[in-house]
Amino acid sequence: MATIGHNNLNAKLVLLGDMGAGKSSLVLRFVKGQFLEFQESTIGAAFFSQTLAVNDATVKFEIWDTAGQERYHSLAPMYYRGAAAAIIVYDITSSDSFTRAKKWVQELQKQGNPNMVMALAGNKADLEDKRKVTAEEARVYAEENGLFFMETSAKTASNVNDIFYEIAKSYQRAQPAQNPAGMVLVDRPAEGLGLHHVVHKYLN
Repeated sequence: MATIGHNNLNAKLVLLGDMGAGKSSLVLRFVKGQFLEFQESTIGAAFFSQTLAVNDATVKFEIWDTAGQERYHSLAPMYYRGAAAAIIVYDITSSDSFTRAKKWVQELQKQGNPNMVMALAGNKADLEDKRKVTAEEARVYAEENGLFFMETSAKTASNVNDIFYEIAKSYQRAQPAQNPAGMVLVDRPAEGLGLHHVVHKYLN
């Protein structure tokens, strides 16, 4: 869910991807500037928040770092429902994790917010000698599916802040104009949608 007021934006952001792709490492690097060589697996999901200044606004990210294990998959919709943005993370040294990332993209396209800002992160870019997924292959896939793409390294911090800044900028550009009272301008609901449905959709 997104809220607007006095150029301060709140955006729910979810990280999705295979176990071991480096989701938690990316978040820790972004939020705390830390990297742990041995990061324990996330159980369920972890929550972080971080605020970025973008142009004349601030964007506060409410970040949900989801667990990559298959047994937690059924919980994922709870975290990506209503999210303004998603980062789908894969490991450049694992073709399987790239395949899994594509499945997450498909799931979000079917179930997620149609206005969601989606980014594809090819993590562990510092492990060039073990690379299995080319940057070109990922870039073409991202372009075909309306994602923006960056290769990142939580270990070296390469492109980590950049990917969050790009999401913040895309998200800010997508916001509707505000009226003088600072209220959110909502499009008229489509014909045939009951009021309950519209309110439920808005609140979620």
